[in-house]
Formats: sequence, C-alpha cells, structure tokens
Amino acid sequence: MAKPVRAAIGDVWVTCVFCKGDLFRDREVKLNSTGMELFKFGWANESATGLICWNCGYVHLFANTDIELYKVKKGEI
Repeated sequence: MAKPVRAAIGDVWVTCVFCKGDLFRDREVKLNSTGMELFKFGWANESATGLICWNCGYVHLFANTDIELYKVKKGEI
C-alpha cells in the first residue's frame, strides 16, 4: 500500500484545494500527447508528479520539478 507524503515547492507547503488536507499519495503521471502516441513515442512524453489527497482523493498534477516530497512518520498520521 502507498505511504503518505507531504509536499512543498520551496517554502510553500502543498494542501488539497478541495478539503485542505496535507497528506498525499504520489505517483508519476505521463502527460501524453496525441501525436506522440500516434507514432508510438508515448514513452518520451513529459511527466508530472501526481499527488492524490489521502483524505478526499482529489488529484493534483505538478509539472514543476522543484516539488519536494517528505515521508510521513507513523505517529504523524
């Protein structure tokens, strides 16, 4: 099972735009384009960091490579 993370860009902590939660599951998300898929180059598309809110499930996408993820310790949940 995925482990919760907190995220920040610089000194700004990320919170869910829907429920204001601050715990997320993270995953890499491909930003597919039709042209690249048509010519079988989908693997070369740009990626984003997907943060899925631990509380409500809202999906946030960040193409910014400066996003930092921080593991949450067991007692913090």
